[in-house]
Amino acid sequence: METGTIPEKSTTNLDVNLAAALTYLLGFITGIVFLVIEKDSKFVRFHAMQSTLVFVPLFVLRYILWSIPIVGWMIAILLWPLMFVLWIVLMFKAYQGQKFKLPIVGDMAEQKA
Repeated sequence: METGTIPEKSTTNLDVNLAAALTYLLGFITGIVFLVIEKDSKFVRFHAMQSTLVFVPLFVLRYILWSIPIVGWMIAILLWPLMFVLWIVLMFKAYQGQKFKLPIVGDMAEQKA
């Protein structure tokens, strides 16, 4: 977790904290969109990369679990609330202007952003 001075606008003409929060809105889809369109803000690019690196594997895992009858379904159902909480926390921290790094994925996102 890190809080610092961030520029007021991004390439999208949105406030940087709003643009960073929006990178999580539709999971990896908005993460990829912001990776493509954001050129100026490393803060937004970090959150876009972290969104992509977190939600692509979770999407794949959910797909695999739903394809396994009964046991996979039960695990997927139990995993969903945890993923929802993670999604809310990441959007909230980004909107607050915090560079909230998740373990492992956060470091990878920082390097690639």
